Amino acid sequence: MKQRGIDQQAGISRVTTGMPVVDVTGAEIGTVDLVQRGDPNAVTVQAPTVDPGGSLDELIGATAVEEPDVPADLAARLLRTGYLKVSTDLAPTGAVYVLADQITAVTDGRVRLDVPAASLPREE
Repeated sequence: MKQRGIDQQAGISRVTTGMPVVDVTGAEIGTVDLVQRGDPNAVTVQAPTVDPGGSLDELIGATAVEEPDVPADLAARLLRTGYLKVSTDLAPTGAVYVLADQITAVTDGRVRLDVPAASLPREE
């Protein structure tokens, strides 16, 4: 069983943007676009509320994409554990998310995962 917590945060702290990401099969998924360390005290993400009488500019501002762009329950988990956003051609939106506990190693300038690319949540 893999240790979590301190080791997990130590692993993600060695990741930098632009690093290639490789899944459990050795296939290159893409490159790291964003590194977010975990916050065990992160709360659930709330959808912005919009004043129905507001202007179009206010509506656009209120619906601006916040990271991570996934369903709220998964977003809360990503924020608590830490995550990577990976730019990839494998998803129609151009990005997938990797939970910190899915990182097996950060070696030779690459991020290695313990899951297949197909199991990674896609950006919405």
